[in-house]
Amino acid sequence: MNPETTVDIAYGKGRLRLELDRKLAEWRVIRPKFEPPLPNPHAVFDEVCRAPIGSRPLRGVVDAKDRVVIVTSDGTRPVPNNLLLPWLLEELPVPLDQVTVLIGTGTHRGNTDDELRSMFGADLSRQVRFVNHDASDPAQNVEIGRTETGVPITLNAEYVHADKRIVLGFIEPHFFAGFSGGPKGVIPGIAGLDTIFHIHGYDLIAHPQSTWGILTENPLQRAIADMVALCPPDFLVNVSLNSEKNITGVFAGHYIEAHRAGCAHVRETAMIPVPHKFPVVVTSNSGYPLDQNLYQTVKGMSAAARITEDDSAIFAASECSDGIPAHGNFGAVLQRHETVASVDSWLQQLASPVQDQWQIQTLVQILKRSKVYLHSQLAPECVRACKLAPISSLELGLREHIETIGRGAPVAVLPEGPVTIPYCQES
Repeated sequence: MNPETTVDIAYGKGRLRLELDRKLAEWRVIRPKFEPPLPNPHAVFDEVCRAPIGSRPLRGVVDAKDRVVIVTSDGTRPVPNNLLLPWLLEELPVPLDQVTVLIGTGTHRGNTDDELRSMFGADLSRQVRFVNHDASDPAQNVEIGRTETGVPITLNAEYVHADKRIVLGFIEPHFFAGFSGGPKGVIPGIAGLDTIFHIHGYDLIAHPQSTWGILTENPLQRAIADMVALCPPDFLVNVSLNSEKNITGVFAGHYIEAHRAGCAHVRETAMIPVPHKFPVVVTSNSGYPLDQNLYQTVKGMSAAARITEDDSAIFAASECSDGIPAHGNFGAVLQRHETVASVDSWLQQLASPVQDQWQIQTLVQILKRSKVYLHSQLAPECVRACKLAPISSLELGLREHIETIGRGAPVAVLPEGPVTIPYCQES
């Protein structure tokens, strides 16, 4: 029996309190192993940039005359850009007018000026040139090669033509690629649409090794690494974060070797075993910024689905302040079809990937096994059209469901969502 009587679920920029009524259910709260923040992350950053993994020191990589492109994540990721970018610029032996910061949007929309100021600070957003990557703009992207099947590999031209290329990011378990960070900052971060579609093809996404916590044996991760090797970053800085989004580790140097070291560190804290599967799992999407839209919320659902029984229920709390979102095909495809089965049929008949197909595919696989209840800011009719069940109160919706299936049911709770990746010891 879980000793806690309440648990706070990450939701937007705050928390939702959930009462753990012991007369109602047998609760199991699953969190990542808590790591305290680094007491002086700036000093650690400097140290690892001067003694990196598998690379010369950063000041030995970059020359004073170099034009430098720094790639970092967009506003849907909790990369502490307001800290990392100033520290990196201090370490670089080049003036600011030789630096471009390229926002790795993948297929997401570009960040607004207000969002950039929030991410990087008002002063820095005026002093440095920022560019939003646009995967669908042929003028922005150049071909660097082709896959064995002839698919063009295209990357942002600013990155390709830079004298030196640096990638910033953070590492967490990822539901397709095993872990975020590393070469994934380049592809899909600053890739063209054809390249993004290639690594999100139906068969790659469906492969059993294309999943949380698997790296070297992951075919999707290998495909990304093979393509990035044609135009690799010259230096990488990735960080690990705790559930409070504080920096717990800094990994710098060669984009593969430093990333693997960071993944090994994150695996020890984020991958949590449980003794059995559950008929009910409660999850979040890690709060802001990851729970800004329903598209991203599939990650929290996917983490929960790892430990659900067949015919189970997933209760997701995700603010969705940015909607479904309005751009892309995710909401349009879900709303165009009447049933989950018809969406699944559409997916299997696709001759080639379309934007957001991969996220739809993942959601469909979850919905084929579990009913998903969503507490969010989305209108109830919008949630239903996306094949989910809206609930106005997480606690009341959960209580009603447990009363229906029978008191005493085992219920798992992932208060931090996909920051914690549970796995069943039975499997």
